[in-house]
Amino acid sequence: MKNKVINIWDKYHHFLWSVIYMIVYLLWFALIETRKFSRYTVIHTALDDKIPFIEIFVIPYIIWFFYVAWIVLYTGFTDRYDYYRVCAFLFTGMTIFLLISTLWPNIHYLRPRIMPRDNIFCDMVSMIYRMDTSTNLWPSIHVYNSIGVYFAVMHSERLGTKKWIKNTCLGISVSIILSTMFIKQHSTFDIMTAFVMAAVLYVLVYRTDIILNIRTKNLAKKKSKQHSYNWVK
Repeated sequence: MKNKVINIWDKYHHFLWSVIYMIVYLLWFALIETRKFSRYTVIHTALDDKIPFIEIFVIPYIIWFFYVAWIVLYTGFTDRYDYYRVCAFLFTGMTIFLLISTLWPNIHYLRPRIMPRDNIFCDMVSMIYRMDTSTNLWPSIHVYNSIGVYFAVMHSERLGTKKWIKNTCLGISVSIILSTMFIKQHSTFDIMTAFVMAAVLYVLVYRTDIILNIRTKNLAKKKSKQHSYNWVK
């Protein structure tokens, strides 16, 4: 029994860090969502006014939650190195978003006051509006994480070789990005800054291979300590 517990811990203990981070993230986000700041920066561009409200895009907007969870779980169960990279990418951007929202509270006034149509999709959008305020939007984590999932797929040895998976994930990511604008959850400014942040983090996480470098250094330290211990012994 003890060996089974140890084996399970060895295989899956890396998920613990994701669970801890998500608890901290959700508590922090809930705090800034419920707190009333004395001043908000209004996010708006001229292009926002030209984008129509298309309620059916609420579907890909909701799919995002399962999409991000899928890549974290998939990499966590199949390739720990890919898992660390995707978590480094997602969690770094999400932390930057929390810091921005805390230090520079922001808001937009893009949402329609009255739903233009009476259908199930408008009802779903209304539900999202009730659950998620029109504050703390910049940069868009829906957009940023959708890009992050696609990056993870492209750099995965298992998924990156399958063209149909890459194309499917590209389609999902694009539809999610469009959904943030079509259901008036985000300004185009939120989307553009999310792309900029994703580009910077892509270089740090995937091009410089910072995760591999840290992991190599840690392994070298462990080997050095073990060598010193054996020599003293």
